[in-house]
Amino acid sequence: MREPNVVGDWQEYDEQAGLRVRVHGVEKAEPPRGRDDAADELTYFRFRVTIENRGAEHFGIHLEDGQIDIRVGAEGESAFLDWRNSQFIEGFDIYPLRQATAVLFAAGPDAVLHRVDIQVQLKVDDEWTERYLWAGGIENEAAVEAGTRPDAAKHSLACQVSNFLRREAES
Repeated sequence: MREPNVVGDWQEYDEQAGLRVRVHGVEKAEPPRGRDDAADELTYFRFRVTIENRGAEHFGIHLEDGQIDIRVGAEGESAFLDWRNSQFIEGFDIYPLRQATAVLFAAGPDAVLHRVDIQVQLKVDDEWTERYLWAGGIENEAAVEAGTRPDAAKHSLACQVSNFLRREAES
């Protein structure tokens, strides 16, 4: 079984030498063009998907709303992806030593944003890449102020991965 990436980690592609991608910058944020009516009563958050070319040749990349799946909470419910406020990457040639970043806005119930899973599948030179998953979340502000984490967050996959990496770095 493949392990998910932790939000912020780079994922290298085997088929496209030098190409790598990461999901990062997950944070609460209001969308620039206003809230969508379908996201009423939901909390907006923003994240970035950055593609970097460390190889010797250029790639044509494509990343739009159908290539991203966002799940929130322990039950993995679908989050609302606000395609109107998001900035996708559509038909961009990424040359060596260059990056391209998509800024996306999504929304979900505030109580479950401590667990966010984001799956990305790029289209590179008209070929589909493998899907990869990033696990992370947004801290509940009340829990941070109280110095505790919600019970579900203590046992989430992202928390377990983070704790494992912290222990490995210390040893």
